[in-house]
Amino acid sequence: MDVDLIKVVNRLQETFTTIGGHSVDLPQVVVVGSQSSGKSSVLETIVGRDFLPRGSGIVTRRPLVLQLIHLPESEAPIGGPEEYGEFLHLDRRFTDFNQIRQEIENETFRVAGQNKGISKQPIHLKIYSPHVINLTLVDLPGLTKIPVGDQPSDIERQIRSLVTDYISKPNCIIMAVSPANVDLANSDSLKLARTVDPQGRRTIGVLTKLDLMDQGTNAMEILSGRIYPLRLGFIGVVNRSQQDINNNVPMLDARRAEEEFFRTHLAYRNIAHKCGTQYLAKTLNQVLMSHIRDRLPDMKARLNTLMGQAQQELLSFGDTAFMGDQHRGTLILKMMTQFAKDFVASIDGTSFDISTKELCGGARVYYIFQDVFGQALNSINPTQNLTVQDIRTAIRNSTGPRPSLFVPEAAFELLIKPQIKLLLPPSLRCVELVYEELMKICHNCTSPELQRFPRLHAQLIEVVSDLLRERLGPTSEYVQSLIEIQSAYINTNHPAFVQDSANIAMRMRDEKHRKPIPPAVVQREYSLDSDISGPPSDDEDEKDSTAGPVAVKGSGIKQNLQQARSSRETKSAPSSAVDDAPLGSTPRSAGPTSANHQRESFLNYFFGGASMANENAGSAGLSMGSRMAEPKPNILTGRLGLEGNSAAFNMKSLDQHLSAEPVPDEAYELTEREAMETNLIRQLITSYFNIVRQSIQDLVPKAVMHLLVNFSRDSVQNRLVINLYKESLFADLLHEDEALTKERERVQALLHAYKEGFNVLSEITFKPSSA
Repeated sequence: MDVDLIKVVNRLQETFTTIGGHSVDLPQVVVVGSQSSGKSSVLETIVGRDFLPRGSGIVTRRPLVLQLIHLPESEAPIGGPEEYGEFLHLDRRFTDFNQIRQEIENETFRVAGQNKGISKQPIHLKIYSPHVINLTLVDLPGLTKIPVGDQPSDIERQIRSLVTDYISKPNCIIMAVSPANVDLANSDSLKLARTVDPQGRRTIGVLTKLDLMDQGTNAMEILSGRIYPLRLGFIGVVNRSQQDINNNVPMLDARRAEEEFFRTHLAYRNIAHKCGTQYLAKTLNQVLMSHIRDRLPDMKARLNTLMGQAQQELLSFGDTAFMGDQHRGTLILKMMTQFAKDFVASIDGTSFDISTKELCGGARVYYIFQDVFGQALNSINPTQNLTVQDIRTAIRNSTGPRPSLFVPEAAFELLIKPQIKLLLPPSLRCVELVYEELMKICHNCTSPELQRFPRLHAQLIEVVSDLLRERLGPTSEYVQSLIEIQSAYINTNHPAFVQDSANIAMRMRDEKHRKPIPPAVVQREYSLDSDISGPPSDDEDEKDSTAGPVAVKGSGIKQNLQQARSSRETKSAPSSAVDDAPLGSTPRSAGPTSANHQRESFLNYFFGGASMANENAGSAGLSMGSRMAEPKPNILTGRLGLEGNSAAFNMKSLDQHLSAEPVPDEAYELTEREAMETNLIRQLITSYFNIVRQSIQDLVPKAVMHLLVNFSRDSVQNRLVINLYKESLFADLLHEDEALTKERERVQALLHAYKEGFNVLSEITFKPSSA
């Protein structure tokens, strides 16, 4: 019964290690000790063979799981060796233990490298011999503190971490090896064991080098448990010295020398039957079996849990029985439908695995419409790229050679159309963002069952991606047409724009009432008609101010001045006198003559036209009637009428006034009328642009939802069936992933091992009660 316990655990350990079941915590004895504490010598004495690597520095750099299997003489092979070893990674028997040592070194170098590094991957060695008892030991690297030679600088941390991983398992028996010739308070193995087993319930102490203690001293206080109490106690051993190892002293002679030492020692002879390597092996065997028996309920519970987990993991890979030819179409149709449902549910927000950490699916589409697209439109300044000179030039170009009494509507349309096109880039970007989000939703629509078939999954994504790409073009074109529609017809009769225009007119009229006419403007109008001696009356000024919001302020003043001048000339000069005045007679008043002289002098200076002689002839004192009949010089030819001065007008004189070089904005000084017109145009552009922006902000999301989102959502199922539900594609689409197939086989083997181990442990549990 007891022999079967360890054999069963060894078999389970071998099985779980082969299939990767490291999560099973099986009872085993772990050997812990510092370097040069005699740890390797103890193991070799238990086995009765030299098989462990030796040398300076760290020799054991990988855990060595040593399974000792008692081989009765009746089961020994006929004519075969009595003792041999087998490695789990090799299908070969080693009868020469020197070759076992060499294989341990080679396997260590293969995994841990040549630079004295540490590896957690264990080496499994089974030794069959009639001279051993059933036992499982794990030899770990010796504890060290200071790197020596080519050891890594963090070698202490690496070894301590490796040892802690093993001894922290509840089913582990800790065999702490300490040299007797060193103070027990400095024992690294006992100190590390106490951190994971503070009450000492699963720690057994081993004292080595008892023969090397100073004369007159002994370790009886330690062996009796009075200094450092342990539930499993301390056992003293005496190993071979280095000289004995060098001289190849047989292991049997070493065991006899150990027995002789304890039997003849004055301090230890009374406890000689509880000391020595043979007693240590028997004790470890009994402790391990007792520990296995005590941990059986926990092991069964653990295996039961692992079986459930393995079963669930196996189900996640899908049922291989559903792979018949007659069921392929049903399986593909089922996965297509599930994929389409996941795609639609993610858009609608009805998915079962909705994230609480970040926006996803349809919520991100709404975020794009309201936040991203809305902020992009609101960040556009309606007149950000319109300078004062641009507006001024547009007004002048739209009036042609004629002056305007009102702000021209053509200038407004000319300026507003480029501004409306500023809405196109963010609108197209909105379409692209929604398209990208739908692509993300498509790639995220997967399930564990669909992961079995990577080709089918890739084809599903490809079909939906093609559908989205097909809808991207029409959606972008329609959104672009929305912007073009807005710029194609400027509806100044829009109710909101009419109301804004009225409000703007009222504000400007109120500002005009509050702001007096600058003296410079009045003086400029007086200079055009210098025969008028007084300013216009208050009634005339009020009449001009009520001409409307777009009336030109200067033109009203000039009209009033001309009316006043006409009335005054009519009173001072009767029509008969004017008509009867001879040509060249002296007029009664010099006012009109001086005004005409001012205008002609300015034109002659600017255009380089009539001579000063003509000016003198014209200023000889003509009356109003004669001045009206007198021919004026042509500003393009320099001639007086058709038969005037024949001096050709020099066209090059225009170059000094009409320069091709651009004039900076600072050089322009707007008149009051130009400032009013510029401000009015800017406010009207802002008003109309806000109306269009509000319309685009409403229409673009609707167009995207209709042409892209809803269309893809409603037609994804049909598109998948049309493109992929073809019997010729079934075999290729249902090709399983090779890695997934291997993983399923591994989980199946693991589940089988768990079940087998559970059944074995269940039988062991009931054997004692049946006996």
